[in-house]
Amino acid sequence: MVVEVRSDTVDGKLLTWMLGAGVHWLDYHKDQVNDMNVFPVPDGDTGTNMLLTIRNAYQQVAHLEEHHVGIIFEQIARGALIGARGNSGTILSMLLRGFSQAIKDKEVLDADAFVQGCQSAVDYAYETVRSVMEPVEGTILTVARESAAALKEHARDESHLKVLLSKLIVAAYKSLENTPNLLPKLKEAGVVDSGGMGLVYILEGMQRFLDGEPVTFEDGGVKVAVVENEAWQDALVPDDEEGYGYDVQFLMLGKKMDVKQIRQDISAMGWSPLIDGGDSLIKVHIHVHNPGEPLTYAIGLGVDLDDIVVENMQAQYLQYVQDRSERESNEGATENNIAQVKNVAVITVARGAGLEKLLSEYGAARVIVGGQTMNPSTEDFLTAMESLDAKEIVLLPNNGNVIMAAQQAATLIEGRKVRVVPSKTVQQGITALLAYMDMQASSSLDGIFNCMCEHLGQVVSGEVTTAVRDTTYDGLEVQTGDNIGLLNGKMKVSRTSVNETVQALLHEARAADYELITLYYGEGVGIKHAEALAGKLEDEFNDLEFEVVYGGQPLYPYLISIE
Repeated sequence: MVVEVRSDTVDGKLLTWMLGAGVHWLDYHKDQVNDMNVFPVPDGDTGTNMLLTIRNAYQQVAHLEEHHVGIIFEQIARGALIGARGNSGTILSMLLRGFSQAIKDKEVLDADAFVQGCQSAVDYAYETVRSVMEPVEGTILTVARESAAALKEHARDESHLKVLLSKLIVAAYKSLENTPNLLPKLKEAGVVDSGGMGLVYILEGMQRFLDGEPVTFEDGGVKVAVVENEAWQDALVPDDEEGYGYDVQFLMLGKKMDVKQIRQDISAMGWSPLIDGGDSLIKVHIHVHNPGEPLTYAIGLGVDLDDIVVENMQAQYLQYVQDRSERESNEGATENNIAQVKNVAVITVARGAGLEKLLSEYGAARVIVGGQTMNPSTEDFLTAMESLDAKEIVLLPNNGNVIMAAQQAATLIEGRKVRVVPSKTVQQGITALLAYMDMQASSSLDGIFNCMCEHLGQVVSGEVTTAVRDTTYDGLEVQTGDNIGLLNGKMKVSRTSVNETVQALLHEARAADYELITLYYGEGVGIKHAEALAGKLEDEFNDLEFEVVYGGQPLYPYLISIE
């Protein structure tokens, strides 16, 4: 369909269609944008994060019959703020918010309003970022700023919006191609800025819609190739000796919130802070070594939190380096690319650098970061499945609260055969993966599924954590802050120390009747402490074999596998 802009204006309905086309065009190119991410860690996959952000913006207006462009864009900006993901997604939401402010009273979008909106978008984004740190050039901010400046020049002689949009895109591509000259990390890694590329694809999708060109066909659009550079690994090494830390994102919902004060307080906790919003809704994005700090601060203000995302960027960095090195070495199929070894690929869920790495080593084609307190969504499973070439897939949710999302994703994916192994703990998931690794490459999907399900019952899962409220369960009284032990999801013991809790939990599980105990030690537990605990337990349970494995999981000092 070719949409002819007969006048020099665009109304709200046409703008909605254009935005939808931008979403589709970015969706088609998201993997290419992901591959451009020189920082594979900060915020995970830039293309995916920007897609989630702009898709949420589009969903706010997709079914509206409103023609007032100011009203439509106000909803677009709100949807982007709520759905913002990652650095580039958050900055994208700022750009949309700034554009919205400039045209809020406009019934239609004309050339003047378009130019004003683009400049307002850039001014707002720079101002918001500058309130907490100096904006980095060679990023999506640069692409937006330079293309808006070029647009202003072209607008002196041109009033047709389709032509101006085309001019904007040409300038954006030129700016994008220059980003490696502004940001040394990009040049070292041999890529352009991924956030800027995502922005270009959104704009290009809008233009393609107006020109009547498809936004989903193969090999469409202008592509910017990765320039291979042998120094890419040096470019990715974190500057901080503690590593990349965690990416923390959440929404604050309240009344009369002080955005400036909150921005100042949270920014002091880490780096790459992006905090935006108003007195009733604030989007927080920050990188920290202690993810509990910004969350605890927000809770202390008495506001509601929603859409909490915590990503282990150090684990993402290590996985990215490993995967890219394997691709470049052309070593063929490996255990971490199990889709090439077997006809059936496995997607699983875990949270913690050690657990994520372990599951990859045990054959998982993809590990979705999540679990307790951070349940992956149906869309997370869909995204992971769509990233694989495998036509037959097994999903291992590893959490009782995640099973339903996995099952729903299995029904929604097209062109794939999917089975969900109902693993309720990561310990069960590891046992199921070991069974999967023992299967022959020629094994059928149903054969692998049945074997993995059978192995779920061969492990007893123990968890040690801290009580967050007073409660009584099966006669066991627990107070806030107590160390508690759970067996297969049911609270069984409570003790004053973590080590005592582990010991009591093993007695409760009748561990002496088993053969192997694996202690997966979590965030904040040193290997020396874990090995010392295992030594004491070996003295008490002298017929048992104990293994100590780094899990890195938050909130749970120990996960215990009893086999």
